[in-house]
Amino acid sequence: MAEKTERKATGRREFLKLASLGTVVGGAGLLMQDKAAEAVEAKSGTTGKGYQETPHVKAFYESARF
Repeated sequence: MAEKTERKATGRREFLKLASLGTVVGGAGLLMQDKAAEAVEAKSGTTGKGYQETPHVKAFYESARF
């Protein structure tokens, strides 16, 4: 019986270790995603903020008759 209790405690400890590691890795992934988006914006020369009526959008409006 003591063996099962020890086994469960080890399982919980391992779960908590992996959960905290997953949180750290997830946060790092979000930070890297923000950096990648900034790099793409810097490379394209546009900020990507706000509405921009590009030729593509104008063509859509013409086809949809707006």
